[in-house]
Amino acid sequence: MNVLRTALLLGSAIALSACQPAEAPVAEAPQTPAAPVEAPAPPVDPAPAADTQLAASARATLIPLGESGVGGELVFEVDNGGVRVTGSFTGLEPGATHAFHIHEFGNCTAADGSSAGGHFNPAQAAHGNREGEGEHHAGDIPNQVAGPDGVAAVDQRLDGLQLGGGGELDIIGRGVIVHADPDDYTTQPTGNAGGRIACGVIEASTLAPVSADPAQ
Repeated sequence: MNVLRTALLLGSAIALSACQPAEAPVAEAPQTPAAPVEAPAPPVDPAPAADTQLAASARATLIPLGESGVGGELVFEVDNGGVRVTGSFTGLEPGATHAFHIHEFGNCTAADGSSAGGHFNPAQAAHGNREGEGEHHAGDIPNQVAGPDGVAAVDQRLDGLQLGGGGELDIIGRGVIVHADPDDYTTQPTGNAGGRIACGVIEASTLAPVSADPAQ
């Protein structure tokens, strides 16, 4: 009898267990989609520094002012931390000495050359002799002497000046003036150089070469 009762109880337990509802599966938390990876922005070339030489050479064609008949051609080239100017002035009196300066503005429209402004002088220095030991304007250049044929050969190195870059010593777009008389290197602010007999504008003619980038 005890065995039968035990069997009945065991069977009831099994039946009740079978009737229990199965546990609901635990829902997994939705995964947040990964943020898209943005491609790195392409590198931006920095703006050139103000003192960067952006031109390898420049030219100026001199035109006569008034009835002077003086002209010429000048070439400006980068030269070891400065600018070298070469060329010639024509139509001068043989043996005459003439002042020669870079002026503020590349404007030769005025008949007397006054539209070129004063000497190029960003440092506000006193006028003087570039080849001396005292102060001088950035645009001061030594006197030029005409030969027997009335031609003055120009070959001057102008330390510190620049071609291009937009810095304060950049001479692109400035004026060039030949004066009627010699510069005495003393009288302020013009050197008592007399009237303006020829005028030209310094214009970039060749861009400086760009260094090759081995990574490209």
